[in-house]
Formats: sequence, C-alpha cells, structure tokens
Amino acid sequence: MKVLVISDSHGNYTHALKAHELAGPVDHIIHLGDGADDAGLLEQVLEVPVHRVAGNCDCDAELPLDLTLELGEYRVFLTHGNRQQVKSGLKHLIGKGMEVGAAVVLYGHTHQAAVASAEGMLLVNPGTLKQGVNGSYAILTLDEDEPRAEIFAI
Repeated sequence: MKVLVISDSHGNYTHALKAHELAGPVDHIIHLGDGADDAGLLEQVLEVPVHRVAGNCDCDAELPLDLTLELGEYRVFLTHGNRQQVKSGLKHLIGKGMEVGAAVVLYGHTHQAAVASAEGMLLVNPGTLKQGVNGSYAILTLDEDEPRAEIFAI
C-alpha cells in the first residue's frame, strides 16, 4: 500500500496537488493539519481516500485532533503534533504512539521533514507545503515486510 503524507500546507493547495501528481498513484492521502481546507479540496477533486486531522491553525471543530487508522496490517497514528509538544522533542509523541499500539506515527507542526524510529515504531514528519519555502512530502509504504517512508522535495 502506498500512502501520500502531507502536512502544514497553510492554504497552499497547489503544492498539495503537486505532491499528489509527483507521488503518482496512491491508495490513501493523509494530511496532518494546518491546511485541513486544502485536504478537503483534495478530497473533492481526487478519487483517493483522504484522512485528516486538525492542526493548531485549523478552525474546523469537527475534525479529530488525533486519529488511529488500520491500514493493511498496520496501526497508524495521525496527529498534528502540537498537543504532543513535538517542537520540544518527541518524548510525548512516542508515548502516545506506544499508548495506542501504533506501528507508524505520523506528525507535522515543526515544518521539518524527518523519518526516524523509536520503540519499534516508524516516526514520520513529511515537512511543510507552505508557500515560499522548499516544500516536501512523504511516501509511506506499507507492505508485508515492514513500514518504510521516504521524503521527497516539491
């Protein structure tokens, strides 16, 4: 399974569409907040399931702050990261991932792309798609081996 992971588009839906174009065919799109309206636009124009959580700059009270998905055989935890204070380190994020039994933890908020592992979990931050910066996105691959992710520039 191939998943496009984006975050922090902050109204730059053209970069979100560009990330989808560059990624090629994907099974799911995940938006990790601060641009939930951009994710809504993707949902309207693309024929791919779009999962999204609210970021600290999103105003939609109906969006979940965190979300746990079962994608294939993997439990994937989605959050923006501000509630786990990711700008000060990943301790709280890792704790939350362990609490929900996640194999993969996806987060944003820092605008810094990163792929790491901790406590047997894959941690992925796709970076930002904000206008005026060198944007990035992640491709999460979930297959029978183990989950893996790669960061790509826009």
